[in-house]
Amino acid sequence: MPVQPAILQVIPELDAGGAERTTIDIAKALTASGYRALVATEGGRLERDLLLAGGELIRANMATKKPHRIIANARFIANIIRTQNVSVVHARSRAPAWSALIATRMTGAAFVTTYHGIYNAKTPLKRWYNSVMARGDAVIANSEWTARHILATYRFQPKHLTIIPRGMDLGYFDPGRVSPERVATMRDWWMAKDRERVILLPGRLTRWKGQLVFVRALAQMKREGRLPEDVRAVVAGAMQGRSLYVSEIIGTIKESGLKDVVVVSDHLTDMPAAYLAADIVVSASTDPEGFGRVPPEAAAMGRPVIATDHGGARETVRPGQTGLLVKPGSATALADALHDLLARSPAELAAMGSRGRAHIQANFTVERMCEDTLKIYRALIEGRQKS
Repeated sequence: MPVQPAILQVIPELDAGGAERTTIDIAKALTASGYRALVATEGGRLERDLLLAGGELIRANMATKKPHRIIANARFIANIIRTQNVSVVHARSRAPAWSALIATRMTGAAFVTTYHGIYNAKTPLKRWYNSVMARGDAVIANSEWTARHILATYRFQPKHLTIIPRGMDLGYFDPGRVSPERVATMRDWWMAKDRERVILLPGRLTRWKGQLVFVRALAQMKREGRLPEDVRAVVAGAMQGRSLYVSEIIGTIKESGLKDVVVVSDHLTDMPAAYLAADIVVSASTDPEGFGRVPPEAAAMGRPVIATDHGGARETVRPGQTGLLVKPGSATALADALHDLLARSPAELAAMGSRGRAHIQANFTVERMCEDTLKIYRALIEGRQKS
């Protein structure tokens, strides 16, 4: 009996993040299309989601950057390819991508990469290390902005560069499927009173996500008498060991006289309810994100968004229609945008949110992302069968 064809995805961990969630979405689509969906990873809190999607976890230290371990992982992946009838290896991060590149050259399997983010490259060596993400037989960029970055960064032209934006699961991010009890639970957790308007900034508690810019914008509004008394601001995200930075955020809140306004919350496990419990959602990243999940997720939940004017947000936020774009790193620009939206009526904000969901429905669905990705897999498999 022939072995069922398999696709192997490699990623360091299965924790919170866009690349991790995309891995599971693709695994589900592969299983539904008759493939085995293998994932080599250290694992993480999304392991159960992978198993429910029909995927198979192969536990391995895919996060290592040590050269000898990258070579060892290449042999490990090559063995998986040979024994599990793997036709395509899809890498979603640099270190495992080097292992996957070597393994596919050893075995003849196809090599696919997805450029999920923008990698810093201050030295030629680092730029070469990053370049593995542009060396796939097919290279997927998660936004038009990312594709332009790839073409501008490397001297060589990637093979078959394709733009496939991150897709939103509109069944999961559906306002109609979130109970009032879930929303009330979230607002209680944030200590938001019934009549208070909530401004939410979700994301890992790391400096480049802009939490301090957000707090400083609120502080500026307070100094200028532009911060309404009915506002509750929420900074929510996983600390991931960054206790010094979190202490700096909390210290800035206290120094600015905002301890009764701003709540610092832990990682959110019910994102649909969190977005629906907010009136305005902010993404204040100081560095450009290749795609950025917060703006499209919030829009899918019918919430107006304020995002920084760079990276993938330029494609997921339509200024003046679904939200506002502001200068990155500018507390003043963010304060002005917050003042603008807070001054609008509930009906105006609802209309903005409605347009936002329509924009996501038309352009950024998980079904479209999976269909376009599987087309790439099939084309590569057919090409190798003919050669």
